[in-house]
Amino acid sequence: SPRFYRGGARIAAFRELPPPPASDGYRPEDWVASATAIFGTETDGLTRLPDGTLLREAITAAPESYLGPGHAARYGTSPALLVKLLDAGERLPVHCHPDDAFAARHLASAWGKTEAWIVVEAGEGSEVRLGFREEVPEQTLARWVSDQDPAMPDALNPLPVRPGDAILVPAGLPHSIGEGVFLVELQEPTDFSILLEWERFALDGRTEGHLGLGFDLALSCVDRSAWDAGRLAALRGPARSEERRGG
Repeated sequence: SPRFYRGGARIAAFRELPPPPASDGYRPEDWVASATAIFGTETDGLTRLPDGTLLREAITAAPESYLGPGHAARYGTSPALLVKLLDAGERLPVHCHPDDAFAARHLASAWGKTEAWIVVEAGEGSEVRLGFREEVPEQTLARWVSDQDPAMPDALNPLPVRPGDAILVPAGLPHSIGEGVFLVELQEPTDFSILLEWERFALDGRTEGHLGLGFDLALSCVDRSAWDAGRLAALRGPARSEERRGG
């Protein structure tokens, strides 16, 4: 299904498919073998098998066959994972995702949304933004969101990325993916996002950005603490072999 931000050409190239027409430039996500629906929908985002059966229904009918007995014993019919290809044709808005406890308490879900990124392509100067550089008071965050203050994106830490980088994004951490970054996203199996920024995008964040909870409650899941270089370094995966060799 179309999303509210641009992208999709890199996904087509990765899958060796014809490039999408310019008029269809809002398909920046490919949900791989998905048993997770887009928030607020019944079946959008779900993978269908060649015979038309929803993968989720097939798993429910034979969880051990699809997931293995150990996984099925622990998680039932849930794959416990959603994998996406994500092509940021423009910088994504600043947003975050609730953790498991918040999701259980307010969204009737066993899962929140911690995620991890594996960068596949990233041009010179590409970056992501993670965590506030300084602690942000609750009232300041609420004002930034209400006013759509342009200072908010700049309050996050810019983090240069290159192909091969692996980055963990804990639930609650405000973040944004920069234009030109193509990555594989591994995440808990939900589509829960709290939008902190939306003004330049094709959606109404005041009605769509808080998961139906209202921003007074939704913003309580945001990590407003300060993230310094040491904390950010702990989110990166192991150094690549050429970096270990000093290359």
